[in-house]
Amino acid sequence: MAMYIRVKRNKTTYFVQCDPTETTLNIKQKLQNLIDQPSNNQRLSLVATNDILDDSKTLAEQKVENDAVVALALRKAYWMEGQHLSKNENMMTMSLRKCTLHNQKS
Repeated sequence: MAMYIRVKRNKTTYFVQCDPTETTLNIKQKLQNLIDQPSNNQRLSLVATNDILDDSKTLAEQKVENDAVVALALRKAYWMEGQHLSKNENMMTMSLRKCTLHNQKS
């Protein structure tokens, strides 16, 4: 039986068609295709309960129902690699790295 969940991140909402027997990891893989972020850098939580969804469990096991709202968080380390930062943020990150390296040598 097909259902939809709403996956929200910042001001963007993704409507994902899924099945209650799918695992959270399956949903993350679908999102990976939409947002170009690896599934291991994603964290999904059910907004109604604030429960973090377990990758190995099905949506039904975690009581995710049709039209549920799920929050998407991305691992910060991935964003710090620089490919999704603005030019100013890249410069700040590079400066911080230089300061850190300089302090480590001292």
